[in-house]
Amino acid sequence: MKNKQTFLSMLTVAMALGTAWAVRGKFGHEQGAAWAGAIGAISIVLVAKRGDWYNKVFKVALAAAVGWGLSGMISYGVVVGYGRGSDFVNVYYGLLMLFVIGVLYGFLGGGLFALALAESREFKVRWASLIAEMVALALLAYGLLINQLGWFMTPPRSELWAACLGASIALAWYILRHKQENVLRVAAWSALGAGIGFSFGNFLQVAGSGFSLPFNLWNIMEYSIGFFGGLGMAYGTLTSSWHLSDTVSDKRSNLVPILFLAVFIPFVLWDQSFVTEKLDFILELGGTAETIFSFQAISLVAIAFCAAILLTKFNRSHYDFSSVRSIFIIYLGVYTFLSFLLTGITVHPIEQYLYLINIAVILFILPSLRDNFVPTQEFPRKWTAAAVFSVLMIALLAIVAIHSHSELPGSQMRF
Repeated sequence: MKNKQTFLSMLTVAMALGTAWAVRGKFGHEQGAAWAGAIGAISIVLVAKRGDWYNKVFKVALAAAVGWGLSGMISYGVVVGYGRGSDFVNVYYGLLMLFVIGVLYGFLGGGLFALALAESREFKVRWASLIAEMVALALLAYGLLINQLGWFMTPPRSELWAACLGASIALAWYILRHKQENVLRVAAWSALGAGIGFSFGNFLQVAGSGFSLPFNLWNIMEYSIGFFGGLGMAYGTLTSSWHLSDTVSDKRSNLVPILFLAVFIPFVLWDQSFVTEKLDFILELGGTAETIFSFQAISLVAIAFCAAILLTKFNRSHYDFSSVRSIFIIYLGVYTFLSFLLTGITVHPIEQYLYLINIAVILFILPSLRDNFVPTQEFPRKWTAAAVFSVLMIALLAIVAIHSHSELPGSQMRF
């Protein structure tokens, strides 16, 4: 029963982050990834059903938002094009580099989330020091790998993957020297999950293109990285043994995280996504400039409504399962609603119905989850074995991909 409960809990988180990441595909960039990452963190707090974690919900959500959002700066459009080729070397390179990019997403997102989760009176995270170390090593890694050695992953696009690699190394060193084994476990499994998800998602996208399936294949890839990244993050969390959090809840300490999550990230997303040129399709559907303005206004009102509710009703010193579930519904609901607006509402891609089905299934499963922690002993060699297996599996996927189609539109050549 306990293993079944753990599986259902992991599946719930995977569906939550998968849905949020699929929605993120409508927005892109750091702000979209940050919003999705926060939803993944809140879903873990929900399935864990630990009273001492409820009061951390906004803090861990902000940490996850920063972690998952950081890697949103990585350019992967050309890398996806490598996977659409017809020769093994380029296709394998593309899938393998997507695995690397996914690993960076997951390690930063899962690692910062778990650090916030592990913080207690005995272990205080020196966030300012950690951020300084991550920024410094990000600059050093970019300078060495890109400016000096010229190790380009995706020319001529941005090579900020190197900066995220440096930040990940700094985060790993911080975790290791503070002996936070649980945090490292969550970061490692989140990284492997997101890496596999990104690579496998590209494979599914390519296979679907070969069969000319009438579906948004980009959304399949986006859902895949979120689903497997969430699966890994949940697995690492639920198989670890966490000390009871003894930090005293303080209403004032939640204000800054709420402002970032409910005001800053949503407003940046609105500013970058609901610009007039991205809503020009409304004119093609018979709308007018006034229609575009109304869509912009409605989206801004939705964001303001979300912020107002979270700041007035949920800025408190104590939270329970019901309040965290409400936060989850509001935050994911507004995010999904904005994606409908950006598509035009009158247009109904099939994936949008799947978003709603996913959310309904999540809310149906949540009340039944309980007793889902299964602490297990684990060694780094298990992560190494999983990484090696992933690299070999990706090679097999590349072989299958090149035999499933001829060269596809949008393919790129790296070598």
